[in-house]
Amino acid sequence: MIVNKFGGASVKDADAIRVLADIVAKYEDNTIVVVSAMGKTTNKLEQIVRLKMENNDSYNDVLTSLMNEHQQTLDELFSSNSNAIFRIVINLFSQINKQLSEYTGSDYDYLYDQVVSIGEILSTRIVSAYLSEAGIRNRWIDIRKYLQTDSFYREAKVANEVSKNNIRKTFAFNDENIFVTQGFIGADQAGNTTTLGREGSDYTAALLANMLDAKKVILWKDVDGIFNADPKLFEEVRIFRELSYHEAIELSFYGAKIIHPKTIKPVQNKNIPLYVKNFNNPETDGSVIYSVDNFKSAFPVFIIKNEQILISVTPKDYSFVVEKHISHFFTVLNQQKVKVNLMQNSAVSFSVCCDKLHPNKLEELLSDLRNSFRVLYNENLELITIRHYNEIAIAKMLNGRKVLMEQRSRNTVQFVVS
Repeated sequence: MIVNKFGGASVKDADAIRVLADIVAKYEDNTIVVVSAMGKTTNKLEQIVRLKMENNDSYNDVLTSLMNEHQQTLDELFSSNSNAIFRIVINLFSQINKQLSEYTGSDYDYLYDQVVSIGEILSTRIVSAYLSEAGIRNRWIDIRKYLQTDSFYREAKVANEVSKNNIRKTFAFNDENIFVTQGFIGADQAGNTTTLGREGSDYTAALLANMLDAKKVILWKDVDGIFNADPKLFEEVRIFRELSYHEAIELSFYGAKIIHPKTIKPVQNKNIPLYVKNFNNPETDGSVIYSVDNFKSAFPVFIIKNEQILISVTPKDYSFVVEKHISHFFTVLNQQKVKVNLMQNSAVSFSVCCDKLHPNKLEELLSDLRNSFRVLYNENLELITIRHYNEIAIAKMLNGRKVLMEQRSRNTVQFVVS
């Protein structure tokens, strides 16, 4: 059995979905097709939730625009609007509108999961219907009924044993050899939709592979494989034809966008190879992540994270920063669901670099910290990570930039810069 995961770019429009169908049709093995939301749908749904929480009714305009985009894709894919998929899509957008119009609470994370998750339901419904239209028999699965999580909205943790039992019973391959389902989403015990973290569809694919003992996982992207730098940011890049599980974990942890950080562990635990291939060029080898002894890169790897915040705290009495201060600091960060990308301490201060926060979240965080600390912070920064660095690589990346924080280890150097 093979798990094929298609990202948003590979289902961005009607032409892309036709390519997906061509790829799936070539597999004789039992196959699970995990699909992300189409194109920039997740971004737009996030915008809609944000506007709703700000009591800005213009979210209706964004929702209408998004519905029109999906409608256009349907018109181009299907020969008749009498196909049931047209009604299904309309009902899903009505569901989004109902969620938004009736919600009167203040829990952004909860509303986010209920609304943004519909992007994956929409894309998988359309893909499944088109595969059927093209004569490719398949079964659509609502993964939320089987992948159980806790209720930590936007970063839910999977209940592995319960989910594994559910998944094995559902994806049995008795009458069907192709299943189409969603990445990124699950549901808690109460049946409320949860999400697994931004870009979490790769993680879902890896979980399914682990639970079902897949032969391999293929992540279909809009690039030829895994590069030593983002091809959209760097003119000269080099491709990895193979990577070790360990190196892939390191790269994803530091922010390499090609793979979700949680993806590697489920496949590594079962020694399942993970391929990254280009859906526009499916015959190329791409890159493979598997068990490689003593992996060493022949060239530096560059990772850039934009929109970073640097927060530094100092005890109000200027006492030394000790364990109790750090423990309290991280308790506050955890309560606000802040992910730390880099940390550093001196005698009387402790600093962390993290991703940009929603203005309301940032103000809540700073307010909580100011109860116990003096607080300084900088916004609109970059975090530069260089794996397998040398001085030439460092000089290239720091040219003209002001370094606010630096950290080095044997294999990795990181800079927070303005």
